[in-house]
Parts: sequence; structure tokens; C-alpha cells
Amino acid sequence: MRKLAVLLLAAACVFAANAADVERTESVLDKRVTELTQDLRCLVCQNQSIADSQAPLAIDLKNQVREKMEKGMTDRQIVDYMVERYGDFVLYRPPVNAATVALWFGPAALLALGLIMLFRHLARRRKEQPDAPLSEAEHERARALLGTTDKDSA
Repeated sequence: MRKLAVLLLAAACVFAANAADVERTESVLDKRVTELTQDLRCLVCQNQSIADSQAPLAIDLKNQVREKMEKGMTDRQIVDYMVERYGDFVLYRPPVNAATVALWFGPAALLALGLIMLFRHLARRRKEQPDAPLSEAEHERARALLGTTDKDSA
């Protein structure tokens, strides 16, 4: 009877140790999945990562990432697979290349263009403003348009 108790206790210890290893492995895998999917854009939401999105497509992509990690693929291989399948749009930080130059430098170029246009407009407006006071004829014309007399303006 005593041997049976020792045997059961040993089996329980082995089972608990294996369960802890499986749990540790799963938590490492979960962490790795979360880290990688934080860098991938949800194709449905577009303003959320796959990790944050609850869209059905995002959940499917998360599961695909998990399956590929379980098969032993590296993060780089998984990202390459996603880019091959969905394009650079799936990346939150797409590479700078001919297709993404406008994405990277477009906002700065538009800001610079807007500032140039603003300064040119202000300079042109400053040149167009008359520096000399109105002549008497211009005063008379303004009074006539406004319907006022000299007595009204005094």
C-alpha cells in the first residue's frame, strides 16, 4: 500500500511538472504571438493592430500566426508570408520603397507646400496693400457709395 502511495505521489509530481512546462511554453508562445501581431495592421479595421482587433479576419490572422509559430517559423518568415499575401499595407511600419515613398514623405511634402503657398500669399497681399492715403476724389466716391455727407462723418 505504501508503494502505491509513493508511486501515485511521484506520478502526480511528474504530471504537475509537465503541465507547468506546457503552460510556460504556451505563455511564451502567446507572448510571441501578441508581440508579432502588434506590428501587423488589421485589414478590416485599418486603425488597429491584429492583436487589438476583434474582427473575424483579425482573429483568423492571429490563429494563422500562432499555427506558423507552432510549425517553427521565425517571426521574419511569418511577416514575409503576410506581406507576400496582403502587401506592405499589413505592416504598421512599411519599408521605404518606390511604392511607399508618398506614404513616408507625402505628409511632410504637403506641409512644406502649404507653408510655401501661405508665405507667397502673405507676401503678395502685403505688396497689394496701398501705402498712400486716399485722395479727395476717392474719399468723395466712398462717401457717395456709403450715402454719407460731410456733416455725417464729422
